[in-house]
Amino acid sequence: MVIGVLKEIKANEYRVAAIPATVREICARGHKVLVQHDAGKGSGYSDEEYIAAGATVLQTAEEVYRQADLFYKVKEIFPEEFQYLAGDKIVFTYLH
Repeated sequence: MVIGVLKEIKANEYRVAAIPATVREICARGHKVLVQHDAGKGSGYSDEEYIAAGATVLQTAEEVYRQADLFYKVKEIFPEEFQYLAGDKIVFTYLH
């Protein structure tokens, strides 16, 4: 499975759904992880740390949405992201 980790778009939301250690575990189980550029920056994680953990860093959210099977987010999907949802996509998010 291809799992996408996205930078949150909600105002003042700096958390990231998967830290590099999580990415390492996911990759060790045979999955591919795509991380949007600077997705972890607000939480103190660099793109280089994600790459070292086995992820591929992509520049835009659109690239991640188009290539991933599952989207891993902290917050809910916002209306501007609805265009990327299709019948074969999965969203994993923390609902509060």
